[in-house]
Amino acid sequence: MIDFLIENLLLLPFLFPAYLVLEWVEAHAGDALERKLGRVSHLGPVFGAAAGVVPQCGFSAAAASLYAGGVITAGTLVAVFLSTSDELIPVLLSERVAPAFLVKLVVLKVVFALVAGFLVNGFLFAIGRRGPSPHVGELCAHSRCGCEERHGILVPALIHTAEIFVFLLAVSGAVELALHYCGGEEALKGFVLNKPIVGELLAGVVGLIPNCAASAACAEVYAAGGMSAGALVSSSLTGGGVGLLVLFRTHRHWGQNLGILATVYVFGVFFGWLSGFVLA
Repeated sequence: MIDFLIENLLLLPFLFPAYLVLEWVEAHAGDALERKLGRVSHLGPVFGAAAGVVPQCGFSAAAASLYAGGVITAGTLVAVFLSTSDELIPVLLSERVAPAFLVKLVVLKVVFALVAGFLVNGFLFAIGRRGPSPHVGELCAHSRCGCEERHGILVPALIHTAEIFVFLLAVSGAVELALHYCGGEEALKGFVLNKPIVGELLAGVVGLIPNCAASAACAEVYAAGGMSAGALVSSSLTGGGVGLLVLFRTHRHWGQNLGILATVYVFGVFFGWLSGFVLA
């Protein structure tokens, strides 16, 4: 229980700055700001892929909020989700997995995240969506931040952060209990995670579970020989921690949310298949 609380508390240093940025954007919204965001949006996947290298899911949660506020593109968000490794790397280190393998794994995740992020942004550009379009007011409409009644950005940002923190605490707590009673690592060993194609498909689904216990279990199953390298990559690419939870909580356009979820899963499985040849 203490570990669970600590994991959620560690999200606060990422969530609060994200909401400060969103409140600042709302306070300074205008054509000039939108043009500036548009000029740097093409580099978004680079920063997104780099942010995910840090072994935690705080950046994915913050990125989901920034996307909900229209500050970053879908391609940048996808890059963050794919590059995020949650608890995977620390657990693999504790299991004494070869350092060369870990380096390859991290490099592949960054490269795959970059490719996917640029492809998504390129597709959106082709259909006429040219860049970020801030709509923080829409985010605030579903919150009790009272932005329109308060001066400054500090208090609304604190309220947004507290609301999301309580939501994550409740939902991820329920997921934690479900994983515990379903058997966790032992249950994963019953999956066919070391078989070509099928292993990546199933591992991609496991990675979507919004809890760090899932990524830790995948790392332990791989170290025990119950999962192929390709399946490990698939679970890692789709394992963006609580980022998807924050996305569905803050962004009320469910069609877009489901599209992002499907994109992350398809890229995760496809790149997992490819990486099986590199990491074999």
